[in-house]
Amino acid sequence: MENILNTAKTWLTDFFDADVRKEVQDLIDNNTEELKDRFYKNMEFGTGGMRGVMGAGTNRINKYTLGKSTQGLSNFLKETYKNEEIKVVIAYDCRHNSDTLAKTVAEVFSANGIKVFLFSELRTTPELSFAVRHLNCHAGIVLTASHNPPEYNGYKVYWADGGQIVPPQDGKIVAEINSLAFEDIKFDADESLIELIDKEVDEAFISESVEKGSFNAKGKDDFKIVFTSLHGTSITAIPEVLKRAGYKNVTVIEEQAKPDGAFPTVVSPNPEEPEALSIAIKKAEEIGADMVVGTDPDSDRLGIAVRNLDGEMEILNGNQTMVLMTKFLLDQQKEAGFKGNEFIATTIVSTPMMEAMAKSFGVDFKTALTGFKWIGKMIKDFPEQKFIGGGEESFGFMVGDFVRDKDAVTSTLLACEIASNAKANGSSFYKDLIEAYTAYGFYKEKLVSITKKGMSGAEEIKQMLIDFKENPVASVAGSKVQWIEDYNTSIAKNVITGEEKTIDLPKSNVLIYETEDGTRVAARPSGTEPKVKFYISTNTTLDDAANFKNVDATLNTKIEGILSELKLS
Repeated sequence: MENILNTAKTWLTDFFDADVRKEVQDLIDNNTEELKDRFYKNMEFGTGGMRGVMGAGTNRINKYTLGKSTQGLSNFLKETYKNEEIKVVIAYDCRHNSDTLAKTVAEVFSANGIKVFLFSELRTTPELSFAVRHLNCHAGIVLTASHNPPEYNGYKVYWADGGQIVPPQDGKIVAEINSLAFEDIKFDADESLIELIDKEVDEAFISESVEKGSFNAKGKDDFKIVFTSLHGTSITAIPEVLKRAGYKNVTVIEEQAKPDGAFPTVVSPNPEEPEALSIAIKKAEEIGADMVVGTDPDSDRLGIAVRNLDGEMEILNGNQTMVLMTKFLLDQQKEAGFKGNEFIATTIVSTPMMEAMAKSFGVDFKTALTGFKWIGKMIKDFPEQKFIGGGEESFGFMVGDFVRDKDAVTSTLLACEIASNAKANGSSFYKDLIEAYTAYGFYKEKLVSITKKGMSGAEEIKQMLIDFKENPVASVAGSKVQWIEDYNTSIAKNVITGEEKTIDLPKSNVLIYETEDGTRVAARPSGTEPKVKFYISTNTTLDDAANFKNVDATLNTKIEGILSELKLS
């Protein structure tokens, strides 16, 4: 506690604003537990960059922690690109303080002699990724906390390829940041180096999204869409993209259309949570819509609800939407002709059905650690190959490579193209998914997230993962565990034969059990939230689409049994 108190007292010097000094002094005097949580560590980069609760402190998002990160990034850029005019582009979302924090970041860059393109108003994360290459920038920043609660904000760093920072840049940047004191931050802006941008980049991004997401779908005049931006940034792009692609029956949920960092109409602005789409689904039932689409605040994740076999709106999970969108893209490429250099990609905790499809189509399949930055890195690492599309179970998808991060804008259009075309052909999005199950195997997944907040929560999460590793599971749902994949040690071991394989991915705190019947159980801490996540995947064959409901019920029962067996329910 003494170290924490000493760190906190350094924030009482004249370098820090008066309101920050007062906030910290109040914590010292009146709230020891809150003081601990704010100063027991420095804010860290996770799978999605730096994300946390706003407020004063080293473990909080504020002008000083972001300023220090920006100063470190400035130093690294200047060292990396000597004798060049360095350019960065900055975007921000709807969250409280995003606009002022973005301006602070722009000012620090400019104080270091770096040219800044700053979006004049909130914009989507995929547009930021696009803008990095469109404006020939060396880096990009977006101020966002994605789908986290209202008290959060964050800072994601992109490199010249439009993808998030990855090794070796990320480690070097973090080392530079950690070498600095807060007093090293240059806050004196050179306003001549800050240029506001908007319509020109918007037009380029929207045009490209329409081009890459359109596939001449039939039935657009008869296809009804309900769209909600959940108070976020997608309202700046998705309605226009759908309009230009020919969709006229689009109902926007007006009470959720205005950007608002308080997210007043939802418990959480996360399309992974069924409650977030409840207003849109209600509207869809009222007007007889075919599809509901909702996006998170920075518009990189999309949630979809479609009519099931009983005609009811059903929310699909990220694995389901990813599978069908990837299959559609593969079908389109097959029709155009494969050249033999195509690949699709997903993450180690996403559905194995993606690999089954890749084998069936004869295309290369790549897996990455959790976090879309690793999929973006593949495009850079394999320039001789063509990225068709891919995604992850957490509701993210990327169509082609013109954006190098998950992109709910183009993916929304793609989903509508699939569903509209299916309806015109007498099928549906849901029925097409079932047909995919008959072709490649019926895979069903379940995610369980356990939240543990604060300093003690971080220790609990750490211990849960240690226990999961040190007390190995022998069998799951009656099937013997065959493989244990430990991404911390980079070793996959066949516990039946003793065979060992090296995992050719960066080390990560992930443990995966795979049984003889292909059931998988994975565990990892979230890189962006105080959560530990368990991913369950089961599979079986589906010989006939007519048997879907019975087989689906069997897999549901199996998953519930696994959750009970592992004490996760």
